[in-house]
Amino acid sequence: MTDHNQIPEFDPQGPQLVYVAMADHIAARIAAGELAAGARLPAERDLAKEYGVAYLTVRRAAGVLRERGLILTVHGKGTFVADPLPEGYQV
Repeated sequence: MTDHNQIPEFDPQGPQLVYVAMADHIAARIAAGELAAGARLPAERDLAKEYGVAYLTVRRAAGVLRERGLILTVHGKGTFVADPLPEGYQV
């Protein structure tokens, strides 16, 4: 079940670096259950269009999410929400 009230609005004009703000927003979507454990994320170019950012910004955000243990990328298959999620990201 998704709780959209827990997901803050994405604000690329805020004080954070855009890729960090995007990573935080995607992390919030994962924590709220909008992006479930094991779910495939949209392609990087599709996320860039959805968020209105450059393709390389998405790549940097994905790097942050990988470091946090929230996503994993399988070459030739795509990027997926980690399953199981790290402690503290239980939905």
